[in-house]
Amino acid sequence: MVLFDRSWYNRAGVERVMGFCTEEQVEQFMKSCPEFERMLVDSGIVLLKYWFSVSDEEQELRFQSRIDDPARRWKLSPMDLESRDRWLEFSKAKDQMFAHTNIPEAPWFTVEADDKRRARLNCIRHLLSKVPYEDMTPEAIELPPRKSGGDYQRPPMNEQFYVPNAYP
Repeated sequence: MVLFDRSWYNRAGVERVMGFCTEEQVEQFMKSCPEFERMLVDSGIVLLKYWFSVSDEEQELRFQSRIDDPARRWKLSPMDLESRDRWLEFSKAKDQMFAHTNIPEAPWFTVEADDKRRARLNCIRHLLSKVPYEDMTPEAIELPPRKSGGDYQRPPMNEQFYVPNAYP
């Protein structure tokens, strides 16, 4: 199993909106991507594509929490701040990318992602429903009674060196 992040599709999104590629390059991607995905599927690869969709309101809360929390501030780059002002352009670019790359052989699955935990669990459940696998859950085990230690006695604790228990 190989999991890719969205970088493959950045040509149609981030690169397009931020001006990192030409419109000709975007059009070439829009043409090549579905052909390439069909080739993968035709060769027997199970190709699943997920888009984690976050509402404007939730995205704004996430930006604000990164600003407010010094431990999370590192997650907020100048690119993120610039992209915030281009939310509508990113949404349009995503819709155009879906129009070209949402093919029957490899459709996009959208995951409602305002609640991160629920989104991840729903995605994992969906992914497992799409991938054939054999249940490898081992049979239940019953612990037999332990054998007697006989007359063995552990040495006294005061004869050993212990790491202090700082977190009782």
